[in-house]
Amino acid sequence: MIEVLHFSDPGCPWAWSASPALSVLQWRYGDQLAWRHVMIGLTERGSEYERRGYTGEGMALNYRSFRLRGMPFAVGPRDHPHGTWPMCRAVVAARLSVPDREWAVFRALQVAQFTTTLDLETTEGVALALDRVPGLDVPRLMAAAAAPETEAAFATDREEARTAAGSPTELQGKSATTPDGRVRYTAPSLVFTAADGRRLEAGGFQPVEAYDVAIANLDPRLRRRAPAEDAGDVLASFPDGLTTAEVAAVMAPGNTPPDRDAAEDALIALAAAGGAQRVAVGNDALWAAAGRAAERLLRAA
Repeated sequence: MIEVLHFSDPGCPWAWSASPALSVLQWRYGDQLAWRHVMIGLTERGSEYERRGYTGEGMALNYRSFRLRGMPFAVGPRDHPHGTWPMCRAVVAARLSVPDREWAVFRALQVAQFTTTLDLETTEGVALALDRVPGLDVPRLMAAAAAPETEAAFATDREEARTAAGSPTELQGKSATTPDGRVRYTAPSLVFTAADGRRLEAGGFQPVEAYDVAIANLDPRLRRRAPAEDAGDVLASFPDGLTTAEVAAVMAPGNTPPDRDAAEDALIALAAAGGAQRVAVGNDALWAAAGRAAERLLRAA
């Protein structure tokens, strides 16, 4: 078992763009990796972004450049930037109240951040984003997000995320300096810790090979699942759905670049046979195995 400390924030486009690599890790190693998600809390309010010169138009233009990395992005400009703390609180609330849905909540908020124009600084916007999460009691989670224990846990997350001074992440230039001078981890930063306490960092956006080398060196006794050969097997292992780029990454052998077109062909054939459903998001799609989860995704789209 290797612990993976995952510093991230649902409002970071680099974290969203790293999703194919994280999906590969989950496919290859499964429950041999124990994930612990720490929310960075990039900005409390959108006004902080506005003071730095950000606009809804400028952020939409920036999203377009991220499309080259494979994940879907929409380019409809929001009326104004929004802060990420409300989204982070929802993720922390899921960790405390429905831990088996923490990752699904995080993912749904990423989808909303980068493929919709919802105002995710508002309770209403966050709730609408989470309506696509199968099996989630959204009103109950939103109530939990406002609870004092959630606020305390989120504060602990923010403090932990701001301990990158002197770390390998800082050495690589993958950290950021906060207005109060502290050095924080950027999203996504992964810290791998073996059972004997040995620790390796992959700070900021990294290729999947960097993560794989770290894991292999920490524990070469792990079982490493071969690349998927069937798109249906991939969707069956990720019941909340994957994007085309993620499916392609899971199916890519070795260091071969993912073949997005081949993966999409396989997904189209699977959908035509009734084994999958496609939900348009941004300039691409989420795919889910046919069933209740896919129906929830479709209803929320």
